[in-house]
Amino acid sequence: MKTPISPLIAAVFLLFAVVSLPPPSAKALGGSSSTLAVVYGSATTICSIVAQQPVQQIQCWQGGLLLPPILPITSFEGIAGGRDTLCGVLSGGLRLLCWDTTTFFLKRIYNSTTTSLTSLTIGDTEICALTNVTSPENAICWRPYRVPASGNSRFSMISSGYEFSCGILEDKNRVLCWGSNNNFSSFIQSEFSNLSITNIQVGGRHACGIDDSGFVVCKGNNDTGQLKVPWNVANEYGALALGENHTCAIRRLNRTVICWGGNGEISSNVTDGISFESIVASSNFSCGLTTINFSVICWGTGWPNSSGIELPLQKTLPWPCVETSCKCNVYPDSSTLCSGNGHICRPCDDDLSIPVTPPSFLPPPPDISSPPSSPSRGLRRGLLALAIVGLVGGLVGICTVAYCLWTGVCFGKKKIHNSVQPTMTAANAAQQSSSTQSSRSSTLRRQGSILMRRQRSGTSSKQPDRAEEFLFSELVSATNNFALENKIGGGSFGGVYKGKLHDGREVAIKRGDTGSKAKKFQEKESAFESELAFLSRLHHKHLVGLIGYCEEKDERLLVYEYMKNGSLHDHLHGKSNVVKSSSVVDSWKIRIKISLDAARGIEYLHNYAVPPIIHRDIKSSNILLDENFIARVSDFGLSLNGPENGREFRPMKAAGTIGYIDPEYYGLNVLTAKSDVYGLGVVLLELLTGKKAIFKDAENGGSPISLVDYAVPAIKAGELTKILDVRVGPPETNESEAVELMANTAVHCVPLEGKDRLTMSDVVVNLERALALCDDRRGSFSSGPISIISD
Repeated sequence: MKTPISPLIAAVFLLFAVVSLPPPSAKALGGSSSTLAVVYGSATTICSIVAQQPVQQIQCWQGGLLLPPILPITSFEGIAGGRDTLCGVLSGGLRLLCWDTTTFFLKRIYNSTTTSLTSLTIGDTEICALTNVTSPENAICWRPYRVPASGNSRFSMISSGYEFSCGILEDKNRVLCWGSNNNFSSFIQSEFSNLSITNIQVGGRHACGIDDSGFVVCKGNNDTGQLKVPWNVANEYGALALGENHTCAIRRLNRTVICWGGNGEISSNVTDGISFESIVASSNFSCGLTTINFSVICWGTGWPNSSGIELPLQKTLPWPCVETSCKCNVYPDSSTLCSGNGHICRPCDDDLSIPVTPPSFLPPPPDISSPPSSPSRGLRRGLLALAIVGLVGGLVGICTVAYCLWTGVCFGKKKIHNSVQPTMTAANAAQQSSSTQSSRSSTLRRQGSILMRRQRSGTSSKQPDRAEEFLFSELVSATNNFALENKIGGGSFGGVYKGKLHDGREVAIKRGDTGSKAKKFQEKESAFESELAFLSRLHHKHLVGLIGYCEEKDERLLVYEYMKNGSLHDHLHGKSNVVKSSSVVDSWKIRIKISLDAARGIEYLHNYAVPPIIHRDIKSSNILLDENFIARVSDFGLSLNGPENGREFRPMKAAGTIGYIDPEYYGLNVLTAKSDVYGLGVVLLELLTGKKAIFKDAENGGSPISLVDYAVPAIKAGELTKILDVRVGPPETNESEAVELMANTAVHCVPLEGKDRLTMSDVVVNLERALALCDDRRGSFSSGPISIISD
């Protein structure tokens, strides 16, 4: 309870609350969709939407442990929880997914191409939502009862609790209630019948609202004091959250929480002095999202003390990230919280003012009991700070001069190769890195020589399947003297020929281009040694296997496993006879399976090879298909060892293929494993659209256009069906969700900056889920709303 204060001070405080601080959000029994949700029942589960990540995915804590990533790994804009049920609205509002939290089995209960969900509420077993339709019927419920007719008015908000839900009608702020317990819902509705309510929240057997004068009004069961609002003055509270027998609210003035009901046992001093962005209530405990660091704190009689009050979740978004423009204000530091993918809009009832600093950092009132610091003390502190800065600067200067003298850089005697000044164009990149080419080639040459010496001597017991060394005459015979009819493609340093060895094995032989010596030979040598060095130590079912090599005079040849079905590029864009006979063209499932195979191969390079490897040239022509249409990544002529920690940037000479090359790498010479993610993202778009990475667009006057620029805006706008490859036909019921998930994964692979892209492990998880959806023929993912739990 608050202690009494004078009317003048109260008026000042209330004016400050209304003008300076926006009201936070709150939920009831899981409540309306937000970025934080509580699930109760078989196991207490707390879930939230992750902040500062390119994908705003769901994270969950259950039974004292963080759960693995909740599938699918895609962006959500709102979640809500009830009894053993978690639901989430995907970004854009066109899909609603729900999980049974005892098994996390997923079902889709809403799917639309035009009508978006604008809010979601879950009570104990109630699931309802509002849509963006302009007609009065803008509310929909899936379980267990339909919303009653609302006349000529739309709902402005809804909330669900035990066996009943309530909403506010837009025309007169009138409360309308419904549910499986008709008598009680009618009673609650009658209690609010003469009131104008702007915010309603529903709990176990009670409901609370905020009227248009700013006072909290609670109606219903009061067995444990849940209706007794403490110090109820106008505009004191900005948000409410109702549990089974308790109520919590956030004060407008400082965003601190106060709870009442639960026989006085629900309130806790652990939240004293903590400001919150939002709160949610479970049956007998509550949780909140803190303002200071976006962490989640839980408290109350039903909260297990052994779990502590602060959960080990990553930072949580305060409100959803959206792509649409904000009607009112944008949340501070919105771009960082959304990692550049959208922005956060404050609700319009928050638009009175935006605080310059978070509420938790507001300066305390002046303490008149102690005098201010003397000017001399402040001066001494300033001089001390200046002295420290000067000392540090002096040390830095001395170190710089010493380094300059030691290296000779200041006098033009040495060149230091580092990443301090990345070049801005590929041409400059080539010039900058030319001085390092010979040293890099020498390193690769030494690695290849060591590997070949080990293979020739037969001393390596750790590689029983060592690469064979072939005579050039053997390979000439295998390819009929490299006849043109045996040429099946090209690689990073030469042509590729089909061959048959003397023992009957079919192989693919890559022969370095012949011709002028000098630079071409150096590049051929470097690519040869690169592939030999890498493939001699890589063994994975989704990487093309190296059988052997040949090195005689100027000839450099590599012998690979033969991939009977050629490249993915040929099947999508090749000769008409290849395309017509290809099952890749007419099956969404096979396309998803091929993309998953390739992603697994690249994931192996990034996460399991030691040291990790960056391919640098991921494209559809470097994804080959064996006789069973299992995809394998090929051509390691441009590959480089990556940093062990996976985080460091490595400036390198830009290399790759236009249309697939990472724009961050091409423009800034910044190379990371995310460069391969970009290339695979383009391949995914190829599989979805059937178009090349760069193609001529008839609607754009026949000018060349990037596939990324063509496809990504359409996918983000919910117009995926308009760009899908017509040769496959519309996805079947069980495939539509899989294709959509694949498309969203592709979108999150191709942002301009690597930090905003998925990791390859994320891509694998998404595509595994997409492939599983293709095999789900039980009808749980229908195109229309269905019940997620059978009655």
